[in-house]
Amino acid sequence: MRLLNEPITDLTYSDVFLVPSRSEAMSRTEVDIAPDDGTGAGIPLVSANMTAVTGRRMVETMARRGGLGVLPQDVPSEVVRQVVSRVKASHPVFDTALRVAPRDTLLDVLHLLDRRSHPAVCVVDDEMRLAGVVAAADCVGLDRFSTAGSVMRMPQVRFTEDELGLTEDSPFDAERLHEGLERAFTQMDAVGADFAPVTASDGRLAGVLTPRGALRSTMYRPALDDAGRLRVATAVGINGDVAGRAETLLESGSDVLVVDTAHGHQRKMFDALEAVRRVVDAHGRTVPVVAGNVVTADGVRDLMAAGADIAKVGVGPGAMCTTRMMTAVGRPQFSAVMECAAAARQQGGRIWADGGVRHPRDVALALAAGASQVMVGSWFAGTFESPGDLILESDGRRYKESFGMASARAVQNRTAQEDAFARARKGLFEEGISSSKMYLDPRRPGVEDLLDMITAGLRSAMTYTGAEDLARFRERAVVGLQSAAGYEEGKPVPTTW
Repeated sequence: MRLLNEPITDLTYSDVFLVPSRSEAMSRTEVDIAPDDGTGAGIPLVSANMTAVTGRRMVETMARRGGLGVLPQDVPSEVVRQVVSRVKASHPVFDTALRVAPRDTLLDVLHLLDRRSHPAVCVVDDEMRLAGVVAAADCVGLDRFSTAGSVMRMPQVRFTEDELGLTEDSPFDAERLHEGLERAFTQMDAVGADFAPVTASDGRLAGVLTPRGALRSTMYRPALDDAGRLRVATAVGINGDVAGRAETLLESGSDVLVVDTAHGHQRKMFDALEAVRRVVDAHGRTVPVVAGNVVTADGVRDLMAAGADIAKVGVGPGAMCTTRMMTAVGRPQFSAVMECAAAARQQGGRIWADGGVRHPRDVALALAAGASQVMVGSWFAGTFESPGDLILESDGRRYKESFGMASARAVQNRTAQEDAFARARKGLFEEGISSSKMYLDPRRPGVEDLLDMITAGLRSAMTYTGAEDLARFRERAVVGLQSAAGYEEGKPVPTTW
């Protein structure tokens, strides 16, 4: 990356812009946005290890579209085992169906409908065979304690895995799958169907497909492990039995370990990282180790000397973070990413840019500055796939609650097993917002909708610079500095003059 002019201060994403360069007129669908950091991801986006952001649904959906989701360090080990097992068992192409039994009530159905982007619940028998479907419209005006079996109907369209190009002999023949998904899209579009169950050869429910899901599965490459299962990343803290936690995560099937603390440039982090490195090396699997957070070249070098493959960069830019206002500690994110990425590559490592992205342009800038991936938190919190219940305001807007991982709420969850005195002491040192409303965008209520928007912006940025992959993007990007007025000029005008 080259700067048009030398800055005299550290820079945020809003302070800079990308300059268009000569391009050989490639289509944005032809550029390769897969990161080169050994994580096996197909797109350079990671959902943050925040309790309000990443759970099973987020991990599964991110992996299906090529990204990574990081389960937070606060998740108990036994829960991690269950979550990883369920994600690994999820279909890499079809969305996981929302399911009820015929004897379950419409109230059960309504409680499930906001858990996924698709608009119906499948009714299955004891052998997981499809009996019918129930949509929200089917429940209008009915007693909510009516059974699903009394209301269910067979869907307009349904498919088998074989019809879509998936067979036991050739489970992922890309060309055959593409043709099958194109036929499925055409068939659903012809009858106006927005949902179709998919069954396996034995008649058991394999998942569901939507028209957009069919399109996405022809454009995104899922992040799969060596056994063809969806990838999962998990976090471990720097306190307690770090080695034991790492061992449990690896045994559970985790594909990436993230050693995480707010201040990653400290002795406890180096000790924890060395312990994790020993466990990983002894385990016999290639599992990238990510560690952070830091914002300086020295921090990156020290993390990598202690065993990190990837350094996580960012102190204070997150939407839920009050660190800079509480402590004055941190650094503007673009400059932090630029310096840390250069240091990491000198050590043969990579960095993830963590926090501060609010628009697709910010993701493009982070990658141009040298990051291999960008971690997203609050932006993904207001989606169907994030944990937590969907809440309806009086004006009809829907939201989910989000909170920072150093906030009072997070600290309370993290110290639940400690005695009252210890919890009270730690509660005095909270930072971060404990409750914030993250509204669902009616146009983009699912995380896949946001991935579409972000990757479209990134792909276009790469074609503007004439880069066919992220490595060339880093080399060819030319960045200029701009005033606040320059940044405002770039914003669209939503209404007339």
